[in-house]
Amino acid sequence: MRLHMRARLVGLATIVLVWTPGTTACTTRTTSSPPSIAFTQVPDAAEGGEQRVAPIAGRVTGARPNQRIVLFAKSGPWWVQPLVAKPFTEIAADGTWRNETHFGLEYAALLVDNTYQPPPTIESLPAVGGPIVAVVTQKGGGSYTPSPTQVLKFSGYEWEVRKSPSDRGGANDYDPRNAWVDDNGLLHLLLTQRDGRWTSAEIKLTRSLGYGTYTFVVRDTSRLDPSAALGFLTWDQLGPAQNHRELDVEVSRWGNPDNKDVQFVVQPHYVAANVYRFKQPAGRLTHSFRWEPDHALFQTLDPKGHLIARREFTSGVPVPGSESVYMNLLYFRGSPKPPAGPVEAVVEKFVYLP
Repeated sequence: MRLHMRARLVGLATIVLVWTPGTTACTTRTTSSPPSIAFTQVPDAAEGGEQRVAPIAGRVTGARPNQRIVLFAKSGPWWVQPLVAKPFTEIAADGTWRNETHFGLEYAALLVDNTYQPPPTIESLPAVGGPIVAVVTQKGGGSYTPSPTQVLKFSGYEWEVRKSPSDRGGANDYDPRNAWVDDNGLLHLLLTQRDGRWTSAEIKLTRSLGYGTYTFVVRDTSRLDPSAALGFLTWDQLGPAQNHRELDVEVSRWGNPDNKDVQFVVQPHYVAANVYRFKQPAGRLTHSFRWEPDHALFQTLDPKGHLIARREFTSGVPVPGSESVYMNLLYFRGSPKPPAGPVEAVVEKFVYLP
């Protein structure tokens, strides 16, 4: 073999020439390193929120021209960053990338090809494969210590009060001060501005109940602001294959004052047969749903027990899992204008019967 022969790089593969004394043949071995990502700047760990952002940066080794970065921050679920409308971060010619992110307890960067369409939120990060080329995560810095979970007692049950953001109704922030039980045992949910931003309210039952009848007695919501949404539902964070086991009674005009203002839903809502809408009368109402195998019966009654609305669903009804009961009052971000002022809903009681 001639002495001037040398290794030659082809793309990412290195051609290694191996010479063995006593032979005249050359042997080649091809090695390659998969693309990788590293953070060079990560924000401190902090509670997420709509207004708070910080720089985040990193470097990619081995990226191809059609690949880019997708960022996520973990605050409850993983949230795509910096915005749902701007989910991609471009890679510079030298392999570096830089953007902004909302705060979270942990941060992730995915190297993806141009076929990947990131969701607004995900419960767990995707594995490498298909359009996902590489994944890296890093916990936020600083000395953040999570505040204790706030629990309130209502109707004989314990409920966790939400403090982290969610994407229900759009990107909403939550404040634990927006949910409380008064001296008469009534639950108050408040949608209001705090420090110049709208904050919603949500509570979650601390245990799963499964099949049975779920009843919610609510004071007059017939004049609820059109941009507000009041929800009574089951939800399972770990059950995406069953549409999160979500059964809903939702009170909202969804931004349009002329819309009917109550709906019964067996998710997914984009299937027309899964939604029943009606207009509620003024006054105290009792909403309920009876959840059984392959069957869900929703009803709304007036204070005298007269039937206002009734709907049976026999298709797509989930089976129980790790779902909990949620009650929330939030700002529907698809509304053309924000609430005219603070919005409050009062729930008199919650009743569950097996």
